[in-house]
Amino acid sequence: MPGGRLTQQERQQIALGLADGLAYAEIARRLDRPTSTVTREVMRNGGPTGYRADAAQRATGHRAQRRHQPAAAPRDPQAAPEQPYGRDAAEVRAYEETFTGVLMASGMNRMSAQVLGCLLLSDAEGVTAAELVQRLRVSPASVSKAVAFLEEQGLVRRERDERRRDRYFVDADVWYESTMASARANTRLAETARQGVGVLRAGTPAAARLENVARFLDFISESITRAAEQARDILHVQPPERSPGGE
Repeated sequence: MPGGRLTQQERQQIALGLADGLAYAEIARRLDRPTSTVTREVMRNGGPTGYRADAAQRATGHRAQRRHQPAAAPRDPQAAPEQPYGRDAAEVRAYEETFTGVLMASGMNRMSAQVLGCLLLSDAEGVTAAELVQRLRVSPASVSKAVAFLEEQGLVRRERDERRRDRYFVDADVWYESTMASARANTRLAETARQGVGVLRAGTPAAARLENVARFLDFISESITRAAEQARDILHVQPPERSPGGE
């Protein structure tokens, strides 16, 4: 099995495999490489939707140059904190960027995606607004606006700590809460559409259109609610008890 760094040609094959919808394991098999090598390569360079062979090749060259540079100056107090649990800081940072990009592709604005990503990927129980400002290097107003949007979506909640600071949390069942909020929004829309059937007179083209909207959303809301409740009961994983310095 070949070792060492991926070549430009191998990176092009990875990009082609991703474009064809191949799984990491299949791409790795074709390259005669470990699946973990392909997974790490993709996640460090834009993720499955943003991976570009040329950009990945350049990024690898830049990282190699940094490793051969003289010792760096004293640590910038605003730089990203060292990672616990033996994590690779560069790899974590690359994954944060990938995760943010995926959230944005789903329709979320960049600031909200960055805040949600920061909260989801933090080991802390809660993060203050000041910590988010420092971590993301943005204005307090930007964080406040993003958090307000995320709260509306059921993705984030806030509490006041003993020092009367707002502390933001992403609960273990965050996607359940968000899904339920979406289901409730669909239900309200279905009810509104059904009201329009009476206003526009049943049997007319416009009323028939609204009736179809209401029926569809009713069915989707009921299905989503049932699936979300089942998933929360079955799929919830409890994180292990580990010290910050653990392996």
